[in-house]
Amino acid sequence: KNTHFVEMSSGEINPTELVSIIIDRCDSLVEGIKYAQSLIKGSISILILTQEGILAARDKYGRTPLIIGKKDNACCVSFESFAFLNLGYVSEKVMGPGEIVNITAQGYEVVKEAENELKICSFLWVYFGYPCSSYENISVETMRYNSGANLARRDADDDLEIDYVGGIPDSGTGCAIGYSNESMVPFARPFIKYTPTWPRSFMPQDQRARNLIAKMKLIPVGDLIKGKSLLFCDDSIVRGTQLRETVSFLYESGAKAVHVRPACPPLLFGCKYLNFSRSRSELDLITRRIIQEREANVTPEVLSDYADSQSKNHKEMVECICKELNLTSLKFLELEDLIASIGLPCDSVCTYCWNGKE
Repeated sequence: KNTHFVEMSSGEINPTELVSIIIDRCDSLVEGIKYAQSLIKGSISILILTQEGILAARDKYGRTPLIIGKKDNACCVSFESFAFLNLGYVSEKVMGPGEIVNITAQGYEVVKEAENELKICSFLWVYFGYPCSSYENISVETMRYNSGANLARRDADDDLEIDYVGGIPDSGTGCAIGYSNESMVPFARPFIKYTPTWPRSFMPQDQRARNLIAKMKLIPVGDLIKGKSLLFCDDSIVRGTQLRETVSFLYESGAKAVHVRPACPPLLFGCKYLNFSRSRSELDLITRRIIQEREANVTPEVLSDYADSQSKNHKEMVECICKELNLTSLKFLELEDLIASIGLPCDSVCTYCWNGKE
């Protein structure tokens, strides 16, 4: 409609500018945000600074959170609750899906009520969330303890000989503590994370940079590795490249056995809402590469069968991943255990990346 765009990003129209132009189609900011929410198929939460305050709008399906904080003389809004706690704020309100509020120093006013349908991303708890965050008033760290405990219960009858349970830092650590507490196997830190200078390894677009960061930020403790049978909890297995190198390094350092327990089911679908996995192609996923090698025609029905943890194809896929990564054993968290670990109704949580269900 004769719109001129000012800025390009990676050869495409800057998405922030595009959203602002969509909002500007309407007579008011609130109506414009409602219009954007109805039009945009992806996920978007919006903050707009105005002369009257801050307009905050949570994603239509609440895939990501918005939380309002308050203290005596100010209000704020954030994706993460922990961001404002040490600044003297307390959590005042978890905004609902599609809700729009106007925030001033004195308080907030709801200008559009929340929608009923919630589809919050479950990967927030599994990986992306900082341990002291809470989403929908459910603690990330507590959820990870629950995940580890559920993994340990599934292993209870297997008579695994394990010297230590460890976590791949940082997001695997809480899961490992939960596993250790439930199984009574000692928790240890065979790897220590070197935090200065190194960002989160999934952020760079270049795979070589991701691998370098993943390797450089983990420093081994030899006395806890040599001659030991180790079980590691990790948040997930996406491509498998980093884990393969980590396992290889453990064996080179004298580990006797390496068992791995990811805190979620196998990732079968690249996220099309938030893109946390940063995959350029679904064939970047180790699961999809294995399925591609096994199947002449990868149909939705075939993928659905591989997503079923009780199916023969699913079990053989897990065995292939175990062999490819040179693991002693591999067992993923069941989807039902993941939902139970979070504690929300299953229809309130997005599980697309594991089972392909919208």
